[in-house]
Amino acid sequence: MIPWIELTQVNKQIEDFRLGPVSLAIEPGTITALVGNNGSGKSSLLKLILNLANMDEGDIQVFGKPVDGEDESWKRHVTFLPQTPVGWNAYTGNDLKNLIAPLYAKWDDALFERMIKLLDIPLDKRFGKLSPGVQQKLSLSLALPRHTDILILDEPTASLDIPSKNLVMDLLVDWMEREDRAIILTTHQPESLRKLADYLFLMKDGQAIGHYEKDQLISGFRRYWLAEMPAEAVPGERSRSGRQLVSDNLDGTEKYCAEHGIGIVDDKALELEEIISLLLA
Repeated sequence: MIPWIELTQVNKQIEDFRLGPVSLAIEPGTITALVGNNGSGKSSLLKLILNLANMDEGDIQVFGKPVDGEDESWKRHVTFLPQTPVGWNAYTGNDLKNLIAPLYAKWDDALFERMIKLLDIPLDKRFGKLSPGVQQKLSLSLALPRHTDILILDEPTASLDIPSKNLVMDLLVDWMEREDRAIILTTHQPESLRKLADYLFLMKDGQAIGHYEKDQLISGFRRYWLAEMPAEAVPGERSRSGRQLVSDNLDGTEKYCAEHGIGIVDDKALELEEIISLLLA
């Protein structure tokens, strides 16, 4: 499948912080989460994809168009929702809807009205007077109805209460299922990763750690309780504590234990956030 977004050996120096090299492909029908420690470069990478900042080296293409080229037709296919929209504070929700809706040929007024009602958003108050959570709900309600092919979200559920997070995640899943689309999001929310993400792109201190299919990643790690812990390292061993051993090579660990007569008392899959912590350690 031809990627809709493709990054090749992208580098960016920002004062004493270096981002890259990063290579990443985003295919249609997928939700990719950028995950990493604070300051890992996730938001900076989004800005490079959107050509809001200039890369020093490498290539970024959206729908086959270089983002730093003269042809900017790719922008019609992309919606970007930053953590804090700039220039919205003086406008009411109604004002913003009237400004944004005419710019998008596929604007879905029914979806906008549904989200406003479902998320209980006042449209007669200025954006700057709303709480951070309500601002986020309004921003999302102004993003999804545009029905662009690609949706890029920077921490979309960070300020939301638990019921609103669940509603927004359901709305995003429904939005993806309507037709071929792609979402890139940054998040520190484990529930968002578990429910939304198909792929995880892990970053640490500006460096790419890996691009993982979520379900394969979860099935590839396991915690074992051993009858005795060997002194030497076990194949696949990622960590040990007492008689507990975490492995990312299940066949290798189990074969080693069988060959050395070490009983496996119990075993259990790891939670996704624990796997991420191990990979980022």
